[in-house]
Amino acid sequence: MNFQLKYSEFRLVVSGLTLIIITMASCSLFKKEEKPAPPVIVKEPELKYGLPVDSFFIETGKVGSGQHLSSILSRYGVGLGTIDTLARKSAGVFDLRKIREGNNYTVFQSRDSLKKPKFFVYEISPVHYAVFQLSDSLRVFSGQKEVKYVVKKSQGVIESSLWNTMKANNIDPMLALNLENVYAWTIDFFSLQKGDRFRLIYDEIYVDSVSIGINNIYAAQFDYYGKEIYAFRFDKNDSVGYYNGNGENLQKEFLKAPLKFYRISSGFSSGRMHPILRIVRPHHGVDYAAPKGTPVMSIGEGTVISKGWAGGGGNSLKIRHNSTYTTQYMHLAGYADGISVGARVRQGQVIGYVGATGLATGPHLDFRVYRGGSAVNPLTIESPPARPVDQQYMPEYTAMKDSLLNDLKSIEWESYNPGN
Repeated sequence: MNFQLKYSEFRLVVSGLTLIIITMASCSLFKKEEKPAPPVIVKEPELKYGLPVDSFFIETGKVGSGQHLSSILSRYGVGLGTIDTLARKSAGVFDLRKIREGNNYTVFQSRDSLKKPKFFVYEISPVHYAVFQLSDSLRVFSGQKEVKYVVKKSQGVIESSLWNTMKANNIDPMLALNLENVYAWTIDFFSLQKGDRFRLIYDEIYVDSVSIGINNIYAAQFDYYGKEIYAFRFDKNDSVGYYNGNGENLQKEFLKAPLKFYRISSGFSSGRMHPILRIVRPHHGVDYAAPKGTPVMSIGEGTVISKGWAGGGGNSLKIRHNSTYTTQYMHLAGYADGISVGARVRQGQVIGYVGATGLATGPHLDFRVYRGGSAVNPLTIESPPARPVDQQYMPEYTAMKDSLLNDLKSIEWESYNPGN
């Protein structure tokens, strides 16, 4: 009897302990499931040129006329000895003689009543800068801002010129130069007509949320006199080119024109009234009216075979491109550096500048093309294309081209808001 009581008491104690343990375990599990406290968020410091903005008073400015490092830093109480040391330490980092009027600079000053200058930063370009440490260990080092490339899509319909169309559609007009380079062998941009149109995919370069220029055009469609002309950028084995839908190279042996974006004032003719001599005589060339000093380019690779005065043609230059074609550039104001008889020139290389030398009523380029010694109309000559995409890369090119073509066709004409 006593044994049974003791055993019952023992069981009661064990049950109680078990209940306590289970309760404690449940509480422990419950606590583990509680939502943890939110983490402490440490705000990243705002940096400018790699320096924490909150740690300084900052003053910005632009280099004035005749200013240099010494004259700028002296205004902030930097001693001549310090400036001399910085000048010596800048060797190999930045040439102080290249500080330019109008470029930006920033002075970082101590965040107290003394406002002692700590750093001076000069913007060499929109991307690159030089930092001059003005206290502690004097040193000079260079830096580079973050550059972002933003892919954009745009379109436009020609009303007067490509340049004006770009501006009317809020597109960087400098894109017109890039587009002209893509189609330089295919489209004569002097003869665009109202209703010609383009759409394209490209990337724009941004620094500090500000556009600083155009990088690459990746795909383009230009409807020229009712013909759709496509261009796709393909980069393979360090060789970059623009090709059509079949992989044929848009680059040809000759450029379509020897200068950019100016009007044709007189065409090829067998009987034209000479504007000065007032007699009818052949004009076996094309006159491009352009401001004095406009760069003139060779339309193809070749060798300079004559340079000098050509009577009524003024300063003249002749280039032999191959056994068939020779080109002549007349009324030049002057010649580019390195241009002499026997010199080799590249396609697109600047060879001279528009002028009004010889018999000329105003600045213009008289451009002539000779085939086998006979003058031919520069606007109608056909030029053979360069090499197409190599057959081993055609599957890769075709896949890329098809993807870009779909993107191009998604750009709606007229109603599309360029730049977005």
